[in-house]
Amino acid sequence: MEGQFDLMVIGAGPGGYVAAIKAAKLGLRTAVVENREIGGTCLNRGCIPAKAMIHASSLYREIQNSSEFGIFVSNVTYDYGKILEYKEETTKQLVQGIEQLLKANGVTVLKGTGTLLLASGEEREVRVASEEGEENYKTADVLLASGSKPLKIPIPGMDLPGVVTSDELFQMKEPPKSMVIIGGGVISVEFATVYAALGSQVTILEAMPRIVPNMDKEISQNLKMILKKRGIEIHTSASVQAVEQDGDGYRCRYIEKEKEQEATGDLVLCAVGRRANTEGLFAEGAVPEMERGRVTVDADFQTSIPHVYAIGDLIGGAQLAHAASAQGIAVAEHLAGRERSVNVNIVPGCVYTDPEIASAGMTEEEAKEQGISVETGKFIMSANGKSLITKEERGFIKVVADKETKRLLGAQMMCARATDMIGEFVTAITNQMTVSQLLKGMRAHPTYNEGIGEALEELEDGAIHVVPKKKR
Repeated sequence: MEGQFDLMVIGAGPGGYVAAIKAAKLGLRTAVVENREIGGTCLNRGCIPAKAMIHASSLYREIQNSSEFGIFVSNVTYDYGKILEYKEETTKQLVQGIEQLLKANGVTVLKGTGTLLLASGEEREVRVASEEGEENYKTADVLLASGSKPLKIPIPGMDLPGVVTSDELFQMKEPPKSMVIIGGGVISVEFATVYAALGSQVTILEAMPRIVPNMDKEISQNLKMILKKRGIEIHTSASVQAVEQDGDGYRCRYIEKEKEQEATGDLVLCAVGRRANTEGLFAEGAVPEMERGRVTVDADFQTSIPHVYAIGDLIGGAQLAHAASAQGIAVAEHLAGRERSVNVNIVPGCVYTDPEIASAGMTEEEAKEQGISVETGKFIMSANGKSLITKEERGFIKVVADKETKRLLGAQMMCARATDMIGEFVTAITNQMTVSQLLKGMRAHPTYNEGIGEALEELEDGAIHVVPKKKR
């Protein structure tokens, strides 16, 4: 019957559109509802535009330092407007590609705001409201994938015009001469990298004892040193109390080491995280169980309401595009009666600074907290041929393995192409591979990837290109 679906997905971000396409491929009549651009935050206001800005600003910094390679360039400048055009064109191409995929797979795209209605009978019902009016659709199952939006901390001054989130930052026509970033997580350090490379004076204020606090301690320490070397001012254990207007700029008052201090800038970026986007998502009486603003789900991602599922930033866990996509695939396969093809529990974490940062599985600290006896293998990338060729800054690859079984439990990387190479570790951890099994594969020379082999060899007979420690 027209207007009836097997699955309706609310939200066309990386979780929603992937789930919709997968469900359609598995034979389900599928519709996806979206009130903004296809691709969601990731493609339009997050991952893709941010990485495009990182690439452009890194290229500008590389050209400025090209004399290291015997190449001399004078009067190096950039056109911020052209950088924005490049960012927008990249996003546009990807969005168009996804629109074509949805159409080619027979997914019905409904433009408007999707709202889950109170269940009546066996079927679920979703209202889609747009400028043309409202229409209700019946469906066997609903997948909530409305994503998240930037969070602002509840302190005085956060409503001032110069206090922005990542959404507004992308709309700026010129880079600020100076900026203060509240928060020292992934979003913070990536934008700090961009604007410091473009000449902005950047100050980071992080409430926790270290930046990127959810990552390996050594990564945090090394990244802090590198960012400081590039002129970025970093204050940790710094609790921001208020933001105030200061002439044409802004002043952040914060407490560090029990003393009130201040940092000033033309702009203040609030990068303290994101919160689930539930605005308009539920009609009265159709709200599933929630905890701390997020929808709670079971192992199959089903909410407390039967036949209603939720994924991505709406639920607890990693707020990452690839995590949402994997969860969306899992839901589609569950509804189609298929065995799950993706392990959603091993989620790679990536930071696109320079050098890149990536991790998967457990850190050494986390393993010890769980009472697991582990050993680690580590390789400093300054001994890697490819890293020397490209004059990379200090970096390393560290692997964590079970001491008895030698099964790989985790990996932390801070080096060039780390975000590309982490996939090898995700595969290994997911399939419970051992160190010796991973070492059976030959790695090409010269590549950054050789560093993985060296780190693994440290757990066997010792890395070839590392001077052995003297025995006492």
